[in-house]
Amino acid sequence: MQLLLQRSVLDLAQPKVMGVLNVTPDSFSDGGRYAGVDAALARAERMVEEGAAVVDVGGESTRPGASPVSVEEEIRRVAPVIERLVSRFAVPVSVDTSKPQVIRAAVEAGAQMINDVRALRLPGALAAAAASGAAVCLMHMRGEPDTMQSAPAYTDVIAEVRGFLEARVAACLSAGIARQRLCIDPGIGFGKLPEHNLALLAGLAGIGEPSLPIVVGVSRKSLVGIITGRPPAERLAGSVAFAALAVARGARIVRAHDVAATVDAVKVAAALLPALQRGN
Repeated sequence: MQLLLQRSVLDLAQPKVMGVLNVTPDSFSDGGRYAGVDAALARAERMVEEGAAVVDVGGESTRPGASPVSVEEEIRRVAPVIERLVSRFAVPVSVDTSKPQVIRAAVEAGAQMINDVRALRLPGALAAAAASGAAVCLMHMRGEPDTMQSAPAYTDVIAEVRGFLEARVAACLSAGIARQRLCIDPGIGFGKLPEHNLALLAGLAGIGEPSLPIVVGVSRKSLVGIITGRPPAERLAGSVAFAALAVARGARIVRAHDVAATVDAVKVAAALLPALQRGN
């Protein structure tokens, strides 16, 4: 399995880890630590050394209750970091954004992938992504970050998430984005209660077509905290456990803050996959 990026190909024959680089002052897990360009570069260098296959740069927090930032501010945060990353590292860069203006600016700066929690639903985002030639990760989110955790309800969470993602894939194909450039994300923690998140993780194989790579991000999220009782900074063990389980259930890309430990967990889970598949 492969994912076509703008100027390269991400080989997913073995699952990969996407390093999370938040250049925001208010991220739930590391807000403000990497908001400066130099700090962001140092963090990215460590993630690359630890085995990140992609570095995902985000300039607007999408944690529950987060407030939006302006287009200008988001571009100010991400564009200089992406430019420096691309000039310094061979690892491809993704931009975590929903805004068409930011998509264009990030791709111009060198980003090869768009990671959108709104699945290109903002006006102009689909056209911007199609024109960019970048790969796209389409994520499911119920509501908006500031309201998404206000009593989310589902009749059949797997069927509803699958239906949403199928519709967004169809929209991308109609807009001229090749299927080989698409991957999908069930959106763990985005408008979902713990039972919804657990059902999606257990049923990952049922959320999309086998040809579409599945991306999962559980790193340091509240689901881990609810289960373990630990704050974000102490959720490493729970996060890597979920990373391994996600790979065992079909994920090909895992988003992570703690890259080295997650890379090891993903390798172990991937080594077990052939035996698991023979057992099925």
